[in-house]
Amino acid sequence: MNITSAKYNAVTTYSEDRTTVTGLENVGIIAIIDGETIGVPLDPTNRHYDEIMRQVEAGTLTIADAE
Repeated sequence: MNITSAKYNAVTTYSEDRTTVTGLENVGIIAIIDGETIGVPLDPTNRHYDEIMRQVEAGTLTIADAE
């Protein structure tokens, strides 16, 4: 698997009364894998997620923060 980029995909989180933005919550990773843009869930049983994390642990890939 050739992963050329990875970036967290996040949603905005709000206070309980939904009046204040409290931050971002990572819900997945947008990655370019074998030349194709793929949405990858944060699921350790997902083969793409597993490979992304393997490469991160090996120091050959960094996941960019969500914007």
